[in-house]
Amino acid sequence: MKRWWMLFAVALLPLQALALSGEEAMKKSQAAFLYPGKDFKTRVMMKLINKDGQERVRELTMLRKNAGEPGGDQKYFMYFFQPADVKDMSFMIYKYPAKDDDRWLFIPAINMVKRIAAQDKRSSFVGSDFTYEDVSGRDIEDDNHVIEREEKVGNRDCYVVKSTPKGTDADFGHKFTWVDKANFLPLKEEQYDKRGNRYKLFSADEVANIKGFPTPVKRTMKNLQTGHRTEVTYVKTDYDLGIEDSLFSERYLRQPPRKWVD
Repeated sequence: MKRWWMLFAVALLPLQALALSGEEAMKKSQAAFLYPGKDFKTRVMMKLINKDGQERVRELTMLRKNAGEPGGDQKYFMYFFQPADVKDMSFMIYKYPAKDDDRWLFIPAINMVKRIAAQDKRSSFVGSDFTYEDVSGRDIEDDNHVIEREEKVGNRDCYVVKSTPKGTDADFGHKFTWVDKANFLPLKEEQYDKRGNRYKLFSADEVANIKGFPTPVKRTMKNLQTGHRTEVTYVKTDYDLGIEDSLFSERYLRQPPRKWVD
């Protein structure tokens, strides 16, 4: 009798009470976007395109390894092939939940490993429209998240989540993320500056299924105020390769193993 009454009571709850919260939607989105597999490797082709259509190309290998469950610690390693001014440069991130990440950059021209300050997380990543924080993800706890509505992106049903920073360290006033209801990938994101003007637009332009993981293999970040945009394509993408933890060290920043970066 008691079990029947509980089921009846749940049935009488408004739909909002049974729905996902904004924070839950963003946690699931982060897990789908940044944490699939135990590790990950891809070759990244990055085009930096100005408002007149002039292009600069960056090519790099990106590796990522999870320390545990989605939302936990991660390590990233990136090695650059072109253009000449960044050739053989490497970049490493130790990502931690709820505290500042550690970041290092190896600059081959001066044979120096440089520690990147925590406050630089909103700076441009190698001249692109993505920031360092965009690469490894923003901590979910840094913002308040509310599901504003539901709507489609193309033929995909999405939650539209509004995220507002809790503190003053963010360079945006708020943002909206369109989260795919089926696989929780972020398909679109609009960022607004602190005056309420829309200024950055992210889109996942092509999603491929790789080893059972839906993966945005083409994505774009556009600065709506300058007209500059960055187009990213993933090729040779793979998961669960058994990347050694020892790769993520200052030693290999200077001379990474070819089997992992080629």
